[in-house]
Amino acid sequence: MKRVHVAAAVIRAADGRVLLARRGEDQHQGGLWEFPGGKVEAGEAVQTALARELEEELGIRPTAARPLIQVRHDYPDKQVLLDVWEVSAFAGEPHGAEGQPLAWVAPRQLDDYEFPAANRPIVAAARLPERYLITPDGLQPSELLRGVRAALDNGIRLLQLRAPAMFDAQYRDLAVDVQGLCAGRAQLMLKGPLEWLGDFPAAGWHVTSAQLRQLAAAGRPLPAQRWLAASCHGAEELALAAQLEVDFVTLSPLQATASHPEAPPLGWARARELLQGFDRPAYLLGGVGPADVERAWQAGAQGVAGIRAFWPGGARP
Repeated sequence: MKRVHVAAAVIRAADGRVLLARRGEDQHQGGLWEFPGGKVEAGEAVQTALARELEEELGIRPTAARPLIQVRHDYPDKQVLLDVWEVSAFAGEPHGAEGQPLAWVAPRQLDDYEFPAANRPIVAAARLPERYLITPDGLQPSELLRGVRAALDNGIRLLQLRAPAMFDAQYRDLAVDVQGLCAGRAQLMLKGPLEWLGDFPAAGWHVTSAQLRQLAAAGRPLPAQRWLAASCHGAEELALAAQLEVDFVTLSPLQATASHPEAPPLGWARARELLQGFDRPAYLLGGVGPADVERAWQAGAQGVAGIRAFWPGGARP
């Protein structure tokens, strides 16, 4: 069965809302919501196909677009490759040129809409930011809280509380405080035993590579409404992450780092190669910072994750 190549767009308004269209009842996966787009013709560039489809479907012309994610999915009756781009600017006023209903939806409300199964990673990519902050080790709780407040004020919207040197009880107490700071402002990802899940209902969970290996065979341990991420370092762990049905991963180390000098760096070319067939959002980690976001996009990543690069310089006393 030949895989159908489809160009699709996450079209974002200035206020962050995302444009959805509802499929006609007579279409494949009819009646469900989707990200606008259509089939890429033989020999046609993806950007050309996307521009043509958006003109035909919505009456708009994209003026700023970048790669977001590629998703391969096998339905019982059809195999698709969704080549998804984020459109951040366009000319014209979107309307259902083919009679299809449209909706502008806040990212946090995307889970309220029913999409074809292939769209789940796209929904995650549309909701996730380009930066993922991981808190530094070795700080006192007061220093960590001060830094988290400053990071949130600096626009961080996805944050992992990592404090491997802390005792469990101290980490859990700190997690309660950080969860309160993040409420309504950022998605908090915690680490630790899954037995803690019920105590932090607003938090997502970021599993270590060791946990990933233990959990993958049993399937996803969290409901779909809660974020699940994993630390990956190569092809085997990316495959396990897909098996566990995580929402996103970190892939590291991209470059040599002071915190893990013994780990051989992947480099940009290998990272791009690894992400080529991985259909979930991935953050590149290790020796990268805000200046590397666009390069990460071109390598097929959601963005970059970092400790020192995103930790507020003035957070320590």
